[in-house]
Amino acid sequence: MNTSDKVPPAIELEGVTKDFSVGLRGVKLRAVDGLSLVVPEGEVFGLLGPNGSGKSTTIKVILGLLAPGAGVCRVFGAPGGTVEARRAIGYLPEAPYFYRYLSGTELVRFYAGICGVPRRGRDARVREVIEWVGLGGAAERRVGTYSKGMLQRIGLAQALVHDPRLVILDEPTAGVDPIGAAEISGLILKLKQRGKTVLITSHLLAQIEDVCDRVAILDRGRLILEGEVGELVGRRDRQALVVDKLPPEELAALGQWLAERGRRLVSVEQPRARLDKIFLERVGKAPAGSEQPSSS
Repeated sequence: MNTSDKVPPAIELEGVTKDFSVGLRGVKLRAVDGLSLVVPEGEVFGLLGPNGSGKSTTIKVILGLLAPGAGVCRVFGAPGGTVEARRAIGYLPEAPYFYRYLSGTELVRFYAGICGVPRRGRDARVREVIEWVGLGGAAERRVGTYSKGMLQRIGLAQALVHDPRLVILDEPTAGVDPIGAAEISGLILKLKQRGKTVLITSHLLAQIEDVCDRVAILDRGRLILEGEVGELVGRRDRQALVVDKLPPEELAALGQWLAERGRRLVSVEQPRARLDKIFLERVGKAPAGSEQPSSS
């Protein structure tokens, strides 16, 4: 196949470097250092790292809010920051500020206008995305009465209203309870099913493990690890077997049986369920849009 016929990746960073001036002496702080990264179309990709690792700066470069000091950023083959690239992106920031006195419908309609959604069919599109994120029953309520989970979902609706190919979610479950976080994770997986590419940052590594195809870990602006989630968390040199509890004599016999075959019983551990899974199994899910208003 001709190279010109190849489908460009959703995100392509080549040697991206970004410095910021610190103080009055011209001292430079390097936030991103020679970052090269490729996110294929249709993946859910996790961007991880501690605070100050360069995640937010990288996202701003992809969004076109910052120009890299060196290197190249492309979004579906278009240079980052161009109109073509920006139209392909929907963005939910970590701490979005929304007009409290607008209803959910009015808020999403406002962003639909900003994003150039045609007037004909705009109201139908607004209703569609609000229903899709599960807020149809709360669409006419003021945003100021929404809970944290509802705010994140209406934020996702505004990010999707212009039908972008790439959705960037910066800490989408920060401050959201486990049920709300699970619902947002479900929406992320549905976006993938619709062929969308999703770039997500999160400090909740269990969520990343559940929804992401691949992850990249940044530290001090540099890429230190990248790969498929299954490959990174799995160990090919060991196996885990879960059996009913064995009495001591049978456990000793099992160890002897393994030793006779040149194997070693490395450890005996009590299986642990993940706390978020236990919570979700025991606590019933509320109907969509039925959260109580926040006290703020």
